[in-house]
Amino acid sequence: MRKRLIVSAASALSLFLAVPASASDFQPGAAGVGDSYYPTYGNGGYNVSHYDIRLKYQPATDELEGTTTILATATQDLSRFNLDFALNVAEVRVNGRPAAFTTSGEQELEVTPARPLAKGSQATVVVRYKGVPSTVKKYGFTAWLRTPDGAVAAGEPESAWWWFPSNDHPSDKATFDVSVLVPDGNQVISNGILTGTSSQAGWTRYSWRENKPQATYLATLAVGKFDVTTDTTPGGLPVYNAYSKDLGDNADAARASVERTGELVDWLSGYFGDYPFSSVGGYVPNVPTGFALETQTRVFYSPRQFSRGANTSVVVHELAHQWYGDSVSLSRWSDIWLNEGFARYSQFLWSEHENEGTAQELADYVYASHPADDAFWTVKPGDPGADNQFSGAVYDRGAVAIQALRNTVGDEAFFRILKGWPTERRYGNATIPEFQAYAEKVSGKKLGDLFTTWLFTAAKPATGPVAPGAAAAASLAPGAGRTDGQLPAEPKSWKKIQETNSLHDAGH
Repeated sequence: MRKRLIVSAASALSLFLAVPASASDFQPGAAGVGDSYYPTYGNGGYNVSHYDIRLKYQPATDELEGTTTILATATQDLSRFNLDFALNVAEVRVNGRPAAFTTSGEQELEVTPARPLAKGSQATVVVRYKGVPSTVKKYGFTAWLRTPDGAVAAGEPESAWWWFPSNDHPSDKATFDVSVLVPDGNQVISNGILTGTSSQAGWTRYSWRENKPQATYLATLAVGKFDVTTDTTPGGLPVYNAYSKDLGDNADAARASVERTGELVDWLSGYFGDYPFSSVGGYVPNVPTGFALETQTRVFYSPRQFSRGANTSVVVHELAHQWYGDSVSLSRWSDIWLNEGFARYSQFLWSEHENEGTAQELADYVYASHPADDAFWTVKPGDPGADNQFSGAVYDRGAVAIQALRNTVGDEAFFRILKGWPTERRYGNATIPEFQAYAEKVSGKKLGDLFTTWLFTAAKPATGPVAPGAAAAASLAPGAGRTDGQLPAEPKSWKKIQETNSLHDAGH
């Protein structure tokens, strides 16, 4: 977790007096964080610790007005800094003083404070804005989803631009307060805990708080008319679920799946350790999309996820992300395997629990289902590239890699790794090399060849996910040594697992 800089009054004064007099000592922050997949996303020169987002939204017209206050600490002497944002800005203030601002590129808001910011100083940035988000497209798409009675903000790797200015990269996590004023009769869904509601003159304000660090793409907002259910898990964790009132034929299947959230998060805690946040739940708005997204504490599900009936497997997948992806977030988008491989593997574990196919049987089936010349094997889960970030190979081959790790280190060490990693790295960020180092430390085994073969080689491994020295009959993936071209029997859970393959297909 990022630690805030706390200084005494005396040290703060000395810091102020030590500001270099020459303007040339101050430089603009970078227009991106340097992510190789999305070079313009995020910004350099500062870190955010908190977002306070206050909105007024009219569902009938999709008009949004907002004031976002950002608490940030300069990481260099800053003459200017950027925010990622797409709506029309009316005013920017930095430390209470009006700041100059302009726009550049697709989503860059360039802010020049009246006084430059010294390295290590904390700044308060206030941005006032308004717009009609559904009319705004960047890079040819929008992450703002209109519904018959409102709208939803949910998308990966970007969704913040359409409703609040931010340092939009998962390497800069912050806490959030989200307060939204809507016409009476509408409801607001967001992350964390609902801290209060108040009504006046035909409008109702909903206030939400997420008090643990959260990546900007994991912040979500939904406005509309919902049926809301509240409960606690057997372990006492608050559960908040919501369903649009016009889901039609998908309504019952959605409820039959999402209402098991409390049971499933407690079950996952047995593998991953204590749940890292103060609430859990999901919502199913009436959107035409087909994906689901692990928005922190409040998972977004498209109704289409349940068009073939109830699917607890997708709920398990998104809840697993609360540990792998949300609490421990990737440091750069190329580390996506740390999110998706483990969320898919949680579905393998659920399949074992439900006696619908073991993780080994599922891994064997994936391995045997794709011949060596299948393009599936050309995607490297450890660095798939931006175009293949959400390829099926990142999920399926990524999960098979985890089974290979399990076979290599043995169950005892494997399950210590599975639980210890999100416990040790809670609320932080990580890379694949850091995970490999952790797995080597816990298991006492060198794992470089394993990771290279399964995550970083654009070819089918010579054998399936086998344990070194295991008897061929027991460990070779069925089909790996077969000459009759027959696949092993399809595990019963496979179709439900594959129904989640549109998880992040947001149409862009």
